[in-house]
Amino acid sequence: MSPFLAAEDLSMFGRDPWWLVVVKAVFCFAFLMVTVLFSIVWERKVVAWMQLRIGPNRHGPWGMLQSLADGVKLMLKEDVIVKRADKVVYVLAPIVAAIPAFMAIAVIPFGPAGNEISIFGHRTTMQLTDLPIAMLYVLAVASVGIYGIVLAGWSSGSTYPLLGGLRSCAQMISYEIAMGAAFASVFLYSGSMSTSTIVEQQHDRWYILLLPVSFILYIVTMVGETNRAPFDMPESEGDLVGGFNTEYSSIKFAMFMLAEYVNMVTVSAVSTTLFLGGWRAPWPISTLWAGANHGWWPLLWFVIKVQLLLFFFIWLRGTLPRVRYDQLMKLGWKVLIPVSVTWLMLVATVRALRNAHYDFADIALYVGGGVLALLLLSFVADMFREKAKETEQPAVQEAGFDPMAGGFPVPPLPGQELPPVPRRRPRRERELIVSGGSDTVSDGSSDGKEASDG
Repeated sequence: MSPFLAAEDLSMFGRDPWWLVVVKAVFCFAFLMVTVLFSIVWERKVVAWMQLRIGPNRHGPWGMLQSLADGVKLMLKEDVIVKRADKVVYVLAPIVAAIPAFMAIAVIPFGPAGNEISIFGHRTTMQLTDLPIAMLYVLAVASVGIYGIVLAGWSSGSTYPLLGGLRSCAQMISYEIAMGAAFASVFLYSGSMSTSTIVEQQHDRWYILLLPVSFILYIVTMVGETNRAPFDMPESEGDLVGGFNTEYSSIKFAMFMLAEYVNMVTVSAVSTTLFLGGWRAPWPISTLWAGANHGWWPLLWFVIKVQLLLFFFIWLRGTLPRVRYDQLMKLGWKVLIPVSVTWLMLVATVRALRNAHYDFADIALYVGGGVLALLLLSFVADMFREKAKETEQPAVQEAGFDPMAGGFPVPPLPGQELPPVPRRRPRRERELIVSGGSDTVSDGSSDGKEASDG
């Protein structure tokens, strides 16, 4: 790998005839739609297997046409527009959420940048197009798609969709900062923002091995960006009924679900391109078989990597419970952003030392010294924090247990008791009201009992 900036050769793009561009665009659209249809059925089957259930098994062989049947059912449902909604924004919001989800796939390479394949006798690249700033294009498109959810919650004219839209806005701001920092580490190592060049720079070693922290950061942020469990706060049915899509039905509701799953495929494809070698074959195959990275075979390796990441989404949903909103914000602002910025500074330092022709021993020395300094500072900070907690603990124990101390109600721990609830004595004793009227023999008085005994 060259320590200097990679030379971007995008001359092979933009030479296709118009009909071939249309064919590639239709292929990208069909790839997303077929992957979405498969991933919905796969998710229901895998989660059912994890929970010892059967899952869908009625539509098609082994229930494989269940998602297609769901799409037809949603299109035949009644399309309702609520009375208090802002109708123009209400109708446009699903479109704003769905269209940007399809746009990012345009710069994802499915194969080598050379003219390796032939379509109807015309040699072409296995990519719709590429840009010198392709990854910035992906970030911009992903940001626009979130506005569909925000506008859907605002335009519905209801409380729960508004809360879901506000949660989505805060979540987008919190997690896109760490995502951008994870991207920046890849840009520093590859020397380019072009997706085809980034994959070419991984010819000897994938970036998941060189930049493991960036990969972990991006995995966490992509789950938050797609509003998937355990970060599905914008549509948490436990407290917001359905979140931003509560007031939607029929095809508009289906477009929101389509946008969610297309975003899952898109972020999985981006993760494959940046960290998993893109269309390159895995290590044993690439060394034993020279033709594994040529022809149509790269498409197979790319699809396998994307499906493994989609399985990771499903695995998370079937394993982890939904987090609280304060935990979501704390993870984004207090963990992901500081770690991503620190890691970015470390990667930039290593790249600068390599560009200055320092050998690996000096780089390891500087990096090790920096890591030790950070660990020392964190250790000192933890010591002061623990000391502060010890001084505050007696005062808290004397004051008793406060269930609202953390900002949200929590049950008492063993050995703790809730403070007594002050109650006002009633001004007068309440009268017993029964179905037979106030003058009955069974009103609890002694005279009534004697009369009944007699």
